[in-house]
Amino acid sequence: MVSQPDRLQRPPLRRVQGRSRKRRSRRPRPSPWGLVALLLAGGFLWLSRGWWWPAPPPAQMILVLGGDLAREREAAALAARRGLPVVVSGGSNPEYAHWLFEQRQGLPSHQVQLDYRARDTLSNFTSLVDDLRQARIRHALLVTSSDHMDRALLVGRIVAGSRGIHLTPVPVSCGDSCQPEGRRKVWGDGLRAALWVLSGRDLKDWAAARLPGQLGPAGGH
Repeated sequence: MVSQPDRLQRPPLRRVQGRSRKRRSRRPRPSPWGLVALLLAGGFLWLSRGWWWPAPPPAQMILVLGGDLAREREAAALAARRGLPVVVSGGSNPEYAHWLFEQRQGLPSHQVQLDYRARDTLSNFTSLVDDLRQARIRHALLVTSSDHMDRALLVGRIVAGSRGIHLTPVPVSCGDSCQPEGRRKVWGDGLRAALWVLSGRDLKDWAAARLPGQLGPAGGH
């Protein structure tokens, strides 16, 4: 004979399963775009920690973005004054660069590094950032034209910031030749930079196909 407590141990299994199925069917499905936005926000905060961490050490090097000879002239003069090493990303031809830095400013050859891997503003940073981290760089002076600085600084702080590298802007006056950049171009490259930090690749073409109107054309120097 089954005792009364044994009869009340649990309801029939069929009834519990039926309730579970019914409850699960009512749950709203999470939006894929919401998950993407959450992932991007969290990834940006964590990977750009070099942007908001405590104050960095004094500047250890100068990073000049090619595209205008005035930037290289300013970087050469700055290197002579500060005694800092210089990396030129995507700059002028080697013959002119060696003349400018070594002969005109008198810098030793080991103080200047020419790098021609960059194709645009994003790759100015992505082509170099891991090399800088391996060299234990935590603070660099960023030299570029004043009308290019907003976009370069946003991209650089995302990409370099993801490696714990702080950037201090050194804008070079562009005078009458200034061409201010629109928000779409600035934030489009900023989004490309965030996607690169999260994926390790430049997803411009992929994002442009799925987010029409959000990304402008590839940013130049």
